[in-house]
Amino acid sequence: MTRTRVLAALVMAPAAIAAILLLPTPWLAAVAALVMLAALWEWLKLAGVDDTLPRTVLVGLNLLLMVLLVWASRTDGEFSPVLFQLATLAGAGGWVLALAWLWRSGFSAGEQPWKRVFKLAAGTMAVIPAWCALCLVHSAGFAGLAADAAGDANGHRWLLTALALVWVADSGAYFAGRRFGRHKLAPVISPNKTVEGALGGVVAGTLVALAFGWFAGATTAQLPALALVAAVTVAASIVGDLVESLLKRQAGVKDSGDLIPGHGGVLDRVDSVLAALPVFAIGKEIFGF
Repeated sequence: MTRTRVLAALVMAPAAIAAILLLPTPWLAAVAALVMLAALWEWLKLAGVDDTLPRTVLVGLNLLLMVLLVWASRTDGEFSPVLFQLATLAGAGGWVLALAWLWRSGFSAGEQPWKRVFKLAAGTMAVIPAWCALCLVHSAGFAGLAADAAGDANGHRWLLTALALVWVADSGAYFAGRRFGRHKLAPVISPNKTVEGALGGVVAGTLVALAFGWFAGATTAQLPALALVAAVTVAASIVGDLVESLLKRQAGVKDSGDLIPGHGGVLDRVDSVLAALPVFAIGKEIFGF
């Protein structure tokens, strides 16, 4: 299993990095939409939508929402970022509210229709804002979404920074938890996660963000703000991970899917990213790096 995981990672990581650095924002937005909608497909199954037809319809409606966001943002041949910014803000607010969901996790357990509707709405609130945030960060102010623009190089690098800090934080939390873990973070939802592991993830993610941020063009004066945003972003990524763990526990499954050899489903790989991207995008906007 470990060998399979490593081989899969060796394929996925270079492909993701190449796409981030080489694709113009419109093309990356299309690729990211496919990935996130695949994650939503798995989320809907965890939420209790087992039949293929209703899941296809729901995923199609979310795709339509993405298309409408792009269409409605066009003004005289240019793009206005307002709708994407509002969606990103709504997504970040949703993840703050998710803390209450985790705190009272039992309220979403069961097969009542309103609980299923809640989980379906949560899926949309996870995927659409994350996609909007990805577009905003990659385009570095939205210029990259113009029809003939290739995007801003710094935007490409800032998105790589955001994703790299989440990836490394996840690994840092795993190793720190195994070595130092003593206090359970959320024993009912994810018994293996520890407070020490979470702190290790924050440290690892912040250090990587500082290194990649310098690569993306951050000045020395901006590094403290970047460290703060990175730490909050890692915290958000942990919330995203816990929410998916809760969905899997309530659905009675170990993985969200089996599409990626040794890694489970798409949602298993992007759960942290869904929560992290809106937070990072907002922090980047606030501090101007």
